[in-house]
Amino acid sequence: MTSPKLYPRTALALLTALNLLNYVDRSVLFAVQPLVQSEFRLSNTQVGYLTSAFLLFYMVAAPFVGPLADRYSRKRIIAGGAIFWSGLTLLTAVTHTYTELLIRHTLVGIGEATFVTIAPTFVADLFPEEKRGRILGVFYLAIPVGTAAGYLLGGKLSPHYGWRFPFYIAAVPGFLMAVAVLFLHEPKRGQFDREKETPERATLFGLARNPAFWSSTLGMAMMTFALGGIQVWMPTFLSRARGYSLESANFMFGIIIVLDGILASLAGGWLGDYLLPRMKGSYYFVSAASMGLGVPFMIVALFTRGPVMIPAIAVAAFFLLLNTSPLNAAVINSVGAHIRATALAVNIFVFHLLGDVPSPTLMGYVADKRSLQSAFILPVIAMMASSAILFYGMRFAPLVPIGEAELGTTEAGKT
Repeated sequence: MTSPKLYPRTALALLTALNLLNYVDRSVLFAVQPLVQSEFRLSNTQVGYLTSAFLLFYMVAAPFVGPLADRYSRKRIIAGGAIFWSGLTLLTAVTHTYTELLIRHTLVGIGEATFVTIAPTFVADLFPEEKRGRILGVFYLAIPVGTAAGYLLGGKLSPHYGWRFPFYIAAVPGFLMAVAVLFLHEPKRGQFDREKETPERATLFGLARNPAFWSSTLGMAMMTFALGGIQVWMPTFLSRARGYSLESANFMFGIIIVLDGILASLAGGWLGDYLLPRMKGSYYFVSAASMGLGVPFMIVALFTRGPVMIPAIAVAAFFLLLNTSPLNAAVINSVGAHIRATALAVNIFVFHLLGDVPSPTLMGYVADKRSLQSAFILPVIAMMASSAILFYGMRFAPLVPIGEAELGTTEAGKT
């Protein structure tokens, strides 16, 4: 039997690994989409719509999954969803038309919604509240590492074995990890939460009047618009507009994402936790500052040529990814434990609806009408909007208790 001291880390490691597979499956398509586009003779708008449709169904499924997770076993829903999406990924072998690929992609989105809606609440209940930023930093390492692995897997294998083959490699481990999740001990909901329950934090009606939740969610939506569009189109941009081979473009961008992502995810979580007892709204501040700092580097990366371009991409990607764990911690802390999965479902619906559901297609449309370089103006604008929203949202951040006293209050008898 797993030691009680080791169990939270074991559960975190397993859920992080499953999250990594989740993002590998998504980003493999980004790596191979020029080959898909060539085989099916697709426009930029059509190939961008593959990702938009995936996220649309993923987004619509989340509000149905969230309430179930607040009432029933989270680990069983996670395991069932992982088996579902892994099985559908294998069906890539029999997709021979654009319509078949589109249907396969949308159904995978439904399966993956079960994991992304529920797993963060599971992770949040494993560790004390003051470690939440750092723990989520580990969990969300899966975003850059999984995304980069998808680029590398697709970019390396597809030229030699065809664009379908990398999907098979991405699918098989999901079945094994899904079974392992069933052996996890389910933690008590909110066992480490110390923030008082209020109508805004503890009820669905109150959620509509919760400015901490909505500012973090809208800031995340704009961040997701930028990051989603960049992830989908950057390898294609480097290949078509900057003269790199598709394999080298995927390899280079994948290395940038994985190295930046590991450093940024851990640094963002640590910085948010470090500032927590020193600054109200520390998670919002770290996220807002990182988005703002990334803007000038993104402009240099996208609208210049020469030796500064790749370093600028690397720095811009670091700042984009720095906000991942603190921003997710801000969302989780904004609501109570017993509606947390439902709140995350609403969060997922909104930030995808306004974020990476429209951005790949809109960027593809601009690319068709003007140029792929012009299309990258859209994520730059979204980064600036995200920074502004999150700076504004700092004032609404909950006063997270630190030890025996709450941030922002005075000790009794000293007033």
